[in-house]
Amino acid sequence: MSRGIPFVLSGPSGCGKDTVITRVRQKMPELGFSVSCITRPKRGSDKEDGKYRFLSVGEFENMLAQDAFLEHNVFLGNYYGTPRRPVEEALAKGRDILIEIDVNGAAQLRETLPEAVGIFILPPSLAKLRKRLEERATDSPEQIAKRLHEARREIECAPLYDYVIVNDDLDTAVEDVCSVIRAAHLRSSHNKSTVNEVLKNA
Repeated sequence: MSRGIPFVLSGPSGCGKDTVITRVRQKMPELGFSVSCITRPKRGSDKEDGKYRFLSVGEFENMLAQDAFLEHNVFLGNYYGTPRRPVEEALAKGRDILIEIDVNGAAQLRETLPEAVGIFILPPSLAKLRKRLEERATDSPEQIAKRLHEARREIECAPLYDYVIVNDDLDTAVEDVCSVIRAAHLRSSHNKSTVNEVLKNA
């Protein structure tokens, strides 16, 4: 059985990556998803069994002391981290897993999971990104300004990823991500055992 492939997906806040991920998971239900541990307050739309596991600062720091994260980071004053155990268990069972993290976390994961495939979701423009953030109506003008400032820094990191997908048309962006996932299974690096098996039986 081949080891699963970790797919690291990043993009600035408001670029639509949550919607893209939801649609990709609907199209590819076999794809695992890494639930992040965070310490920020819950929003109205958050669910404990959704994309986040909400922890106190003390709980998070206790897990840090136990080396329980593949990566961790601080964003806007809150801890974010990718739990190590569920990711490693899924990959060992041959299941692909999608990990949504920011660019700092992605840089750490390139060290701990060098086989990871990086996908960056890009907004069509910063003007459209601002409009999306304003329409979301979850942040103050000051917070939106901070998010836009952070978005510029994140977008500068896009060339470090294997694939860059512009989310201008949602259906196209979703299909592009699915195509990347399918194509990753055809890479020669992922099929060494298959090649060796064919040669052995020749």
